[in-house]
Amino acid sequence: MKLIKVHVTNYRCVDDSNEFSIAQTTCLVGKNESGKTTLLRAIEKLHLLGDASKLYDKTLDYPRRYLTEYEDRHGDDEAKVISTEWKLEVSEVHELEAELGTACLKSDIITVCKSYGSESTTWGVETNLPKIMEYLATQSGYSKGEITKLKSDLVSERSFLAYFTATEGEKSVAATKLNSAITKFRGQKINLHAIDLLAKRWPKFFYVSSYDRMPGKVSVADLAAKKSASTTNDQESIFLDLLSYAGISIQDFQNPQKFEELRAKVEAASIRISRQIFEYWTQNKNLKVQISIDQGRPGDLPPFNTGDVIHARIYNTLHEMTVPFDERSAGFTWFFSFLVKFSQVKKHHGKLIILLDEPGLNLHAKAQADLLRYIREKLEPEHQVIYTTHSPFMVPSNDLASVRTVEDVVRRKNEEVEILGTKVGDRVLSTDRDTLFPLQSALGYEITQSLFIGPNSLLVEGPSDILYLQLMSQILKEEKRIQLNSKWTICPVGGVDKVASFMALFGGNKLNVAVLTDFAVGQKKKVDELKKHAILRSESRVFLATDFCDQPEADIEDLFGRNIYLRLVDAAYGVSKTKSLEKALGGTSQSRVVKDVEDYFNIHPELGNTFNHFEPARWLLNNPKWLETNKPELSLAFDRFESLFKKINEVVQN
Repeated sequence: MKLIKVHVTNYRCVDDSNEFSIAQTTCLVGKNESGKTTLLRAIEKLHLLGDASKLYDKTLDYPRRYLTEYEDRHGDDEAKVISTEWKLEVSEVHELEAELGTACLKSDIITVCKSYGSESTTWGVETNLPKIMEYLATQSGYSKGEITKLKSDLVSERSFLAYFTATEGEKSVAATKLNSAITKFRGQKINLHAIDLLAKRWPKFFYVSSYDRMPGKVSVADLAAKKSASTTNDQESIFLDLLSYAGISIQDFQNPQKFEELRAKVEAASIRISRQIFEYWTQNKNLKVQISIDQGRPGDLPPFNTGDVIHARIYNTLHEMTVPFDERSAGFTWFFSFLVKFSQVKKHHGKLIILLDEPGLNLHAKAQADLLRYIREKLEPEHQVIYTTHSPFMVPSNDLASVRTVEDVVRRKNEEVEILGTKVGDRVLSTDRDTLFPLQSALGYEITQSLFIGPNSLLVEGPSDILYLQLMSQILKEEKRIQLNSKWTICPVGGVDKVASFMALFGGNKLNVAVLTDFAVGQKKKVDELKKHAILRSESRVFLATDFCDQPEADIEDLFGRNIYLRLVDAAYGVSKTKSLEKALGGTSQSRVVKDVEDYFNIHPELGNTFNHFEPARWLLNNPKWLETNKPELSLAFDRFESLFKKINEVVQN
């Protein structure tokens, strides 16, 4: 069974969550105190794993501001907390059909709901009763002719049971067999029997918070006593899970004859779990989990001052030292603890729906990416996962369709305040900036990273540079001249002073990076520093616009030539011939043409408020025939761009 929809109502800060869909992995993203944990807790109690109370507590869980109005709001009924929809798997449908016949279901979608005051749930299963009754009669030995005569009794379950379970007269073998079969159904109800069959396949919810971490040491006697009295806390339970994973129990440690055997099993278990971790823990590969058994010392705090004490420690092979397990980074200990706990839960309970509450809370951004990879590769193939986060690095930017926004909605109108409670957005929409921030950050980071999709990255100053390079490369290709190698991915970074920071943040050491930048007086120091950047590996990978147009200062626009670029500006801005910039500013000046155009616009407001560098490039993209029309005057520009492309292509890597 696969959970496909959830609707939470009347639970703590959730008045009405809105119905929201559930994917194979679903990310609930929202700021602190938005109600994310509340949603998971409400979902968990629908089919709770473990011995904790399965009741929704009316006093503790019902929205407090409405508690005194409970009866007025719900009358004699109990308030509903959760409604869910589930889609049956093919194997489950077949299992049902094996007992109740082909086409026994009208739909493979079922509903399960739960309210206050009861541990039981209410199921909605659309069974095809006439088909099932006919199948049961046939299986019991009734002939087709007899069943045809009894069609009027197959109209409803009530009439069906009234006929086939009648006590008057001697029953036929078929009637006795049918009566025996139906008697085994709960309440002698076909629908209830169908529910009971499906309930066996209904997965439980496994909830894990960011605080569920194994302790660094336990006293054997103390833990054995707590286990016997069922008073172990969540952390101690994880330690018991580790022992169970190793195939031993806490009682085994009370037998001194098994010391070496116990140590070997515990060490083998810690090695196995460690291997699983380091497949997905790329932060530090130099760690090992070690388990040891020692005697308590009188100077230690109780209960660790006597008897056997089991210690878990982290050994750093690089620094050749160990630290207690619970003094290591919270992220690592949580990951280890989760794998231990999950391995045992899965062993005893099979298919589960995993609820992870802020799993990346104590993890570095890279470790959060590792955790997402673990969820995708190890959990998702077999289990549905619902997790909460407020971190942009835990938002799957490549699968935003699986993200649901969680927001505590409060509407203010004048001095009035309307509290709507926690709402879940099913389409990644929210009016709250703080709620959207992780989504925006994740998407922005992904977009920026995606600019480096190839191994060769050419960094330029702005988007207009990209358009000019692409347009001139295309026309040179048509002229059968040297074009920019298609292996280059062009990325705008916003200026020469931002190139170094951008490369350090996003570049990595595996990229082949080259830089094309404008050059003006005063930028020499920045350019010299850029040429020495480690990621570039060589100063020959920095290309200046001045290298290709024989000017002391130049932008990429100067490669077109002064007069032809001014003509482009005239066309882009619709400047009349009488006010032509080519006529006013043209000539053989060695100054930057873009700077001159900016100054000219500033003193001629009739041309527009300010000059936008991008506008001529945008216009040229939409009017490529302009290049053909002005091809004779562009011969020098073609030479310059071809020379530029030739130099840049020399450092491309295959």
